[in-house]
Amino acid sequence: MTSNHRSWTGCLSATSLAVFLMLTLNAHARPANMSSLKDKHPSSKEENEILPPDHLNGMKMEMDGHLNKDFHQEVFLGKEMEEFEEDSEPRRNRKKLIEIFTKVDINRDKSVSAKEMQRWIMEKTEEHFQEAVRENKLSFHAVDPDGDGHVTWDEYRVKFLGSKGFNEKEVAVKIKNNEELKVDEETQEVLESLKDRWFQADNPPADQLLNEEEFLSFLHPEHSRGMLRYMVKEIVRDLDQDGDGKLTLAEFISLPMGTVENQQAQDIDDDWVRERKKEFEEVIDANHDTIVTMEELEEYMDPMNEYNALNEAKQMIAVADENQNHNLELEEILKYSEYFTGSKLMDYARNVHEEF
Repeated sequence: MTSNHRSWTGCLSATSLAVFLMLTLNAHARPANMSSLKDKHPSSKEENEILPPDHLNGMKMEMDGHLNKDFHQEVFLGKEMEEFEEDSEPRRNRKKLIEIFTKVDINRDKSVSAKEMQRWIMEKTEEHFQEAVRENKLSFHAVDPDGDGHVTWDEYRVKFLGSKGFNEKEVAVKIKNNEELKVDEETQEVLESLKDRWFQADNPPADQLLNEEEFLSFLHPEHSRGMLRYMVKEIVRDLDQDGDGKLTLAEFISLPMGTVENQQAQDIDDDWVRERKKEFEEVIDANHDTIVTMEELEEYMDPMNEYNALNEAKQMIAVADENQNHNLELEEILKYSEYFTGSKLMDYARNVHEEF
């Protein structure tokens, strides 16, 4: 199912820095995702279909342990996210946002309560779930061309290496004859990580075959409690410096030794640490004992946890609740449209009745 530590250098642009950070792994940690390989080689359509994605819509954390910067927008917009691109026409976005507001406001009292927002978040998360199921059908078909409903690890390995430019027939023959596959070290590391993940997705009784449902868990750990737990263990392993199976605040926000050479890098550094510290203390560490256990992180990561959805609803409302009535009015949501949709609206305060 879809390392962490970052090091800074002043000569990197913001975009280059983002790529660099994803490639900078703890020296003792095995990559939990495939990002390094995918960054090094242009992704083909087939590769995208059969590799576990690093980013999972509606999940608070990425596969590599980074916070999901788009989480608020994903659980507010659901499958309508693409309609709110930054270059979209503001008037159209404003109208669409008003339509969403009326749908969230179930009791039609012209304000959105935490309970109404919670229900909406759960609905939008389910939309992401269903989209993953639809995409998985295509992905499963790509690795199960004979249509027998099951895929072996060797069959998957052939398809994966084929997506990397290897000759599938030659790879299949070598695997059948137990001959060594000559792949570079990076590809071998990814294969080992994928294999571990593959067998984790194989529900008991283990038969080393994945059906369509199990393959969904392989690609999307949020669809299986067992695979969600596996994802959590991978994240903890990569962050846990003392090997006690838990995370301290220092471990969660720590950065490797490095020199910050300009103010832009320093600002990125400070923002990253500040955001992770806030999330650790206020959300993930449920009992506020300064330690995050695997159980706490698993509850935090569970996208269908109703308690989490309610907390998220309250947080989202608090961001825009200028009149402090613990509800959201239309004017407030329009004013803070960038937070909810990722898209800024011009002249948010204009008479909203014009839009109806």
